[in-house]
Amino acid sequence: MFEQILDLAAVVCVVLAALLSVAAGVGLLRFPDALSRLHAATKPQIFGLLLVIAAIALDQRSIATLLGLIPVFVFQSLTAPIAAHMVGRAAYRTGQLDSETLILDELGPAIERSDNDMTR
Repeated sequence: MFEQILDLAAVVCVVLAALLSVAAGVGLLRFPDALSRLHAATKPQIFGLLLVIAAIALDQRSIATLLGLIPVFVFQSLTAPIAAHMVGRAAYRTGQLDSETLILDELGPAIERSDNDMTR
């Protein structure tokens, strides 16, 4: 009985991860600019990965498998936001964003200061 509950929990985790992937895909298609699309792509990615890792751990029921999956989650959690940040900066610098939807633009003055320092 306990194994069936764990199997059901694993299935629920996979289904929720799939729903997050669908939500990310819809966000990529519907959002107007690069910054919004990045938000739609990166937020569900990490939680979806956590759900998939939980499903694998629940299915395999092995400490060795769990120990192998932890570095996957840690490295993905560290690299995905950094990559999204760099893509967001590139999109900002190339003008591929909707400036009307920005509430607070903290990057613009920093870029201007940097450009002014380089021209001196």
